[in-house]
Amino acid sequence: MGQMIDFKRPDGSACRGYLASAGQGRPGVVVIQEWWGLNDQICGIADRFARAGYNALAPDLFQGRVTQQPDEASHLMNGLDFPGATHQDIRGAVEHLKGMGGKVATMGFCMGGALTIGAAVHVPNIAAAVCFYGIPPKEFADPANIRIPFQGHFASKDDWCTPAAADALDAAMRAAGNPPELYRYEADHAFFNERRGEVYDAACANQAWERMAAFLAKHLG
Repeated sequence: MGQMIDFKRPDGSACRGYLASAGQGRPGVVVIQEWWGLNDQICGIADRFARAGYNALAPDLFQGRVTQQPDEASHLMNGLDFPGATHQDIRGAVEHLKGMGGKVATMGFCMGGALTIGAAVHVPNIAAAVCFYGIPPKEFADPANIRIPFQGHFASKDDWCTPAAADALDAAMRAAGNPPELYRYEADHAFFNERRGEVYDAACANQAWERMAAFLAKHLG
């Protein structure tokens, strides 16, 4: 359904991304990849958003590099310029979708979930944000500084983005006067990824999608 395009970053340079279009004037969603790269699974999420009526753009944060090996994925993530990805690639994707018409949300998984929070704190023109099991270091993006509608999906058996980390995010946002819409699932990290049979939970993934769809419909119109 979608295609690879080039879009402009704020600094004027180009970023590649996968665009699944629902048509001019439709609201948009920036889909932020996991540490595996911009793979078929993430492009499939963008296609799914397009079928639901959203223009979806997934920026290629690793510049064409994709892996299925956790060690290599960790290396790619640790080598990513998180501020640059947030202020340039993701902001450029937001502005590209704004140019197609309608409000824009950001969402992402794991590393992309952490970057979703980074974007919610630092990037203007975002109407809402949805995070799946990813939280950035507080010194990069403090959830207490999120001022837009925020929905989070976290797994109770997650040893990376732990329940305690999700509790701390919830407490920080509530103390700052912007209580988030958070959901917990009796599942493992990456429960939404249907390509990972060892952790995928179809019931939890479907419930999370329905909750996200209702949230986005409410805040993007």
